[in-house]
Amino acid sequence: MSDDLFQPALPEGWIKKESRSSGRHYYVNKYTNASQWDRPKEEARKPARPETVRAFHLLVKHRDSRRPSSWREENITRTKEEAIRILKGYEEAIRAENARFEDLAQKYSDCSSAKRGGDLGKFGRGQMQKPFEDATFALKPGEMSGPVFTDSGVHIILRVE
Repeated sequence: MSDDLFQPALPEGWIKKESRSSGRHYYVNKYTNASQWDRPKEEARKPARPETVRAFHLLVKHRDSRRPSSWREENITRTKEEAIRILKGYEEAIRAENARFEDLAQKYSDCSSAKRGGDLGKFGRGQMQKPFEDATFALKPGEMSGPVFTDSGVHIILRVE
């Protein structure tokens, strides 16, 4: 008789599979594709649901960015080190409360989201470049990142939801 008859249903989003190589059962979260050998616990319900965040960002591109141009500059020639230095200045001004994130993003961000103060709206996993996504999802609402590096350039991120 199967042990599954005596087990509660799997938490939402989890499915049971059988390993082709060993014949052992394992569990896969269909939202995150995480897999594990141990049966997911009831508290695994919340992370199994698709998660979205809402964030603002301020992007400083450099000459090695994927597309070294923006609405502000047709041909960006600054080095990555210069971009980091500029971005850290913005970060310091925001943390010291000498400037608002949205105001700096609107004026200086090399992303078209600048016209919305850097607001990217809500997004889920798989919609942004991986380093950006990982940094955003690691933040708590109201927290701001330090420099985050992607193919697009260097960002600071403010998670709002």
